[in-house]
Amino acid sequence: MSSLESKIKSKELDLFFKAILELNDIDECYKFFEDVATINEVKSLAQRLHVANLLKHKKTYSEIAEITGASTATISRINRCLNYGSDGYSLILERLENKK
Repeated sequence: MSSLESKIKSKELDLFFKAILELNDIDECYKFFEDVATINEVKSLAQRLHVANLLKHKKTYSEIAEITGASTATISRINRCLNYGSDGYSLILERLENKK
């Protein structure tokens, strides 16, 4: 799905994503996200990416729930995104894997 087809596309999100793309390193990410979101929101996003990574590595729902503390509903939603979503998780997980 291209950005033009996105269901969430807006000028506000364009500005937000452009801001993220201007961050230069992890320290800047911490500074920005600590200001822009609550700690729980940031941790929730990180947990979702962790769940997606574990799903991609064929872990079971029960293993993922134990490792991450995510509910099976959250794991299921992320699994649906991996299988039928916009390929955002797959894109970033592949890039991260290639950088190892």
